[in-house]
Amino acid sequence: MGIRTQWIAMLVVLLLVVSAPLATAISAPGLPPPAVLDDNTAEYHLGPHVSFLHDREGRHALEDVMTGAAAGFAPLPGGSDALGFQRGAFWFHARVVNRAPGQTRWLLVQQYPLSDDIRFHAVYRDGRIVRHHGGDHQPFSARSVRYRHPNFWVELPADEPVDLYVRVQSESSMQVPLVLYTPTAFAEMTRDVQFGIGLYYGILLALFFYNLVLWLTTRDSSYFWYVFHLTAFGLVLFTLNGLGFEYLWPESSWLADKSVPLSICLAQVGVQQFARKFLDLNNRWRFGDRVGLGLIAFFVLLGIASAFLPVRISTPLASACVFISVGWVAVEAIVAIRLGYAPARIFLLAWATFLVGTAMFASVAFALLPKTFVTEYGVQIGSALEMLLLSVALGYRYAALRNENERIVRDAKRQLEYQVAERTRELREALAQLGDANARLRESNQRDALTGLHNRRHFHEQLVPMLDQARANRQPLSLLMIDLDHFKEINDRYGHLAGDACLRWVAHAIGDELRSHRALLARFGGEEFVAALPGHDLDQARIAAEKIRTRLESNPCETLGRPTRVTTSIGVHEINPAASGGIDSAIEYADRALYLAKSSGRNRVQTSAVS
Repeated sequence: MGIRTQWIAMLVVLLLVVSAPLATAISAPGLPPPAVLDDNTAEYHLGPHVSFLHDREGRHALEDVMTGAAAGFAPLPGGSDALGFQRGAFWFHARVVNRAPGQTRWLLVQQYPLSDDIRFHAVYRDGRIVRHHGGDHQPFSARSVRYRHPNFWVELPADEPVDLYVRVQSESSMQVPLVLYTPTAFAEMTRDVQFGIGLYYGILLALFFYNLVLWLTTRDSSYFWYVFHLTAFGLVLFTLNGLGFEYLWPESSWLADKSVPLSICLAQVGVQQFARKFLDLNNRWRFGDRVGLGLIAFFVLLGIASAFLPVRISTPLASACVFISVGWVAVEAIVAIRLGYAPARIFLLAWATFLVGTAMFASVAFALLPKTFVTEYGVQIGSALEMLLLSVALGYRYAALRNENERIVRDAKRQLEYQVAERTRELREALAQLGDANARLRESNQRDALTGLHNRRHFHEQLVPMLDQARANRQPLSLLMIDLDHFKEINDRYGHLAGDACLRWVAHAIGDELRSHRALLARFGGEEFVAALPGHDLDQARIAAEKIRTRLESNPCETLGRPTRVTTSIGVHEINPAASGGIDSAIEYADRALYLAKSSGRNRVQTSAVS
């Protein structure tokens, strides 16, 4: 009994010796507290727990900052992880304690895509150090997960404090928002973010083709420069969001650096030229027109120089000049309004939304505003509104020109009868072409670009009258929620082109199978499809779903010369016509049935428990 007591006493003393420095570090005055993860944590922002060290010469190694040979760490100024354009390297430190024993594998994501060199170190209590290297000066394939933001896998043992050190050196803006994700939470986050980004670029793409058609039909140069501005600005955001490095130049660190100032200059050339043409400055305000031409020449020269200047010079210079450029366009619009040009009012409103969004985004880059959802994505929101309003302004401008022509017709009716008739015919043809363009635009907005099926929005719009008709006729209506099993493995193994080909093949197979059922079929998102079967009760819908499942299982998909076996899980739900619930609740029940099919082993059909 005495020996056991001695062992217990020695163990207590040992624990006190080991935990004393940890407790001192955790409770050190002035430094952020450690981040504590529990079973309810799926996503954790480390900002409040991060301290930083500015290594102005970029010479400190990990051992220097750990042993105190370098200057001490300090909390983030004002809690902001956006520090502007800075020289040298920055070290960021956070201590993490994982209280979730069932989740030890986490993904650390730096939610800013333009950092040049990132070195991540995880220091464990036993002295073990795990290192990773990232940033856009490394090939994109070097990332732990193929995602637009730099990321690193990290093991966090249960109840053991782990020190995370992140060294960032970059010539772009120093923004280091660090977030820990569980694998599931990261997958859900990327799905939602990619949907939002796809929606934004979908709007830009629709406006691009719409106004391209208008330019081809009307030959009005304002439409061309609008398309040029839209395309160039889309390239800017594609670069700033990290999508350019992910999809266009994943192995080129040179383009990863130079694409930012080059795309900004290209976008500003389009902005100034569009403003000149739309506001007709050459006739209304010659001085403003000359200043616009001067800005165009400046951005052309800056774009050429950006290919040779260091990024730490060209990027801040181009970003700062954006304020001057967009501000001058606002001045031009105000002058045009004062000169009585009515379409300039909508133009100025459109430009105000863009100006606010761009100003917020640039202010974050210079650390003038904190990085929030609104400031980070304000440029996308503002630019989307600007593009839509500019499209309206172009239509208003066209209408104003038409009214002016009608006034000319009234004033010169007797002298210009033949010319008036010709002009009227041209206007009617243009209006007809506009109507055709609008019809094509509406149709393109209802279709998924990859599979050719209807999109999710159109499905929602059509399901409402379908449900009303089923209730009026007291007929059954069933939903199928279809999801491909392990589709990510197809992308990972064969590539995204093969995955896209498989999606098109699956869409064709499902559509062919449901054609006789008068079904409403749409792509719901990713590898998920949804179908509504009018006049089908739960058993009939289940039989139709089983035929789909059997067809996909028994016929491999031929993609790029490689047969690929594709299986699917299907959730089936019959909508009760007498129930008062809407389409959202019906889709939710079908989705629950799909989830049950997934959790029961996949490659199966599962009906819902509610009808």
